[in-house]
Amino acid sequence: MCAKYVIGIDFGTESGRAVLINVADGAEIAAHVTAYRHGVMSETLPDGTKLGFDWALQHPGDYLEVLGKSVPQVLRLSSVHPSDVIGIGVDFTSCTLIPLDLNGSPLCMKAEWAMNPHSWVKLWKHHAAQKEANLINEIADQRGERFRKRYGGKQSPEWTIAKILQMLNEAPEMYDQTDLFMEAADWIVMKMTGQLVRNISTTGFKAIWDKSEGYPSNEFFAALDPRLEKLVETKLRGTVAGLGTRAGNLTAELAEEMGLRPGIAVAVGHIDGHAAVPAMGAVTPGKLVMSMGTSICHLLLSDNKVNVEGICGIVEDGIVPGYYGYEAGQPAVGDLFAWFVNEAVPGYVKSAAQSEELNVHQWLESKAAQYAPGETGLLALDWWNGNRSVLGDADLSGLIVGLTLRTKPEEIYRALLESTAFATRRIIESFEDHGLEVKELYACGGLPQKNRLLMQIYADVTGKEITIADSTQTAALGAGMYAAVAAGIEEHGYATIVDASRKMARVKEEKTKPDLAKVATYEEVYQGYISLHDYFGRDSNSVMKKLKAIKRNYT
Repeated sequence: MCAKYVIGIDFGTESGRAVLINVADGAEIAAHVTAYRHGVMSETLPDGTKLGFDWALQHPGDYLEVLGKSVPQVLRLSSVHPSDVIGIGVDFTSCTLIPLDLNGSPLCMKAEWAMNPHSWVKLWKHHAAQKEANLINEIADQRGERFRKRYGGKQSPEWTIAKILQMLNEAPEMYDQTDLFMEAADWIVMKMTGQLVRNISTTGFKAIWDKSEGYPSNEFFAALDPRLEKLVETKLRGTVAGLGTRAGNLTAELAEEMGLRPGIAVAVGHIDGHAAVPAMGAVTPGKLVMSMGTSICHLLLSDNKVNVEGICGIVEDGIVPGYYGYEAGQPAVGDLFAWFVNEAVPGYVKSAAQSEELNVHQWLESKAAQYAPGETGLLALDWWNGNRSVLGDADLSGLIVGLTLRTKPEEIYRALLESTAFATRRIIESFEDHGLEVKELYACGGLPQKNRLLMQIYADVTGKEITIADSTQTAALGAGMYAAVAAGIEEHGYATIVDASRKMARVKEEKTKPDLAKVATYEEVYQGYISLHDYFGRDSNSVMKKLKAIKRNYT
């Protein structure tokens, strides 16, 4: 029998990548990356229109280019015949929200709306809806809404309803023009199939939807704003389908553009980090998956539903069918390290790295690795992009304590690495304090593959062994696995994602183990982190918030 293949497409923050995967064993046959031509728009639109403070937008045309460029390329690179490809699965950053017109086209693609920032895609790290998130939390508290506890007591400005409410407040004419609000993952699936299907993961984690209760009531939305009363049945309409469900078949038009066979299975979309869970074989409780890139998603399965402080969501069947899926997260990790390298590293470091034929990250890592825990005398809070878990506050900002005139760049770099590890430990403790066991850690994404020091620090700070993905394209692998489930056993796929995971998941044999002596030292440093965390993070009138409010007056 001829080998069969699936294509997993991972739509990230800066680029999209397609991976051609062997259904039998998860082997990645070919991969191709398409960088988004417009990247992340945080200062201006393509025509030069200025954006406000904390905006983060994208161009939906960039996503379509991934389909038209990367998919044909993996077929060309592999020499696999299109007749042997049985399905496509996609994952996407989330919440990445697109307003659509009556024809299902993004409003920004119309000339008459392109100058309005609200017509564009609001990326996951768009934080300009904090005021709206605060109102949602206030009204939910006043009404005693049950959904509050599923999300750790707070809604984020990154999520669906806050972004919709911001548009309604600031551009009501754009809200009126919007026929549908859709996650980018669901929109790209609709483009491939012609079918309007929402996936359970983004709908549950980002749009306040529950398998048993559905969305909040019309009365709640009316309390937010009377114009939102019918939001659910109008602009959020559509079937919510489970992961691994066949959303539809690839249309002839898109098949021709992508170089594939029309009619093959297209799986419902998924959140990027979440798709990595089955790709690492972590399909049972107790295994915390850290999907590490520009940010971190912390993902955990459980048989039980409990309320956890600072959780980003609890969704039944939302990560792996059959379990309650829990998500927590940190919104600046790789982005934080990149900020330091791009904006704060002196020229002599760049020259030294170049002379040693290293990139700046590698040079800093090699120098930072020479320090013991606590030796730098520095301690940082990793809030350069706010705090997602456990405080759920986008108005918080970064902090470094202990700087002197003798502080070196590599010392600051190490303190930033450590700050993200401390934040992960705080999240783990929140899970464990509420009765959810975290037995072992799994790490995937670009950072675990590139930065061994970072992984050792995480092991030493948490005191836990870390299993690392064997693939650099773990999310795309997971998306492809769900495509194999959508195709089904009759098309040489799989019946369940657990079956697919047993055959296709891939992790490295070597694990990162904690150094017990360093664990003891980090315990003392971590207590200092907690002191700073609670002092600056739990004060509603903190200096961080005051400074940010003053800054907003100038933007």
